[in-house]
Amino acid sequence: MSKMYFEDYVVGSEHPLGSYTVTEEEIISFARQYDPQPFHVDKAAAEQSIYGGLISSGWMTCGIIMRLLVQSMGDRSTSMGSPGVDEVRWIKPVYAGDTLTAVLRILEARPSSSKPDRGVVMTQWVATNQKGEVVCTVKGMGMYKRRPA
Repeated sequence: MSKMYFEDYVVGSEHPLGSYTVTEEEIISFARQYDPQPFHVDKAAAEQSIYGGLISSGWMTCGIIMRLLVQSMGDRSTSMGSPGVDEVRWIKPVYAGDTLTAVLRILEARPSSSKPDRGVVMTQWVATNQKGEVVCTVKGMGMYKRRPA
């Protein structure tokens, strides 16, 4: 596949990133290390919570989307990294057994005003569960190499 340069990120386009099924073991393992709230690490406590069961940490959900992005586009991407994320929304809980499907939406693209070798692309990641419900959105920006002349 050919490389994707800044010029290939067209405003309004969408790029499917693939799917991933979440397991109970990874929910607990991730949460024990990074987000040890009871509804992430303790099945009994989670069942008594407002969620009615064990749920993924939102940070784990973001990590899953990032993995899908890199697996889907990483080899052909000319990414130079990201100056940051502006908005993260955890809209619905993610349960063990849920299959997340993600898409990358291109919101804005502009050449850098100070560095002619790159452009900045504003994107939104959208993850849905197997029911088609949006579970997480992330808005942020990435820097990509400009196509060589």
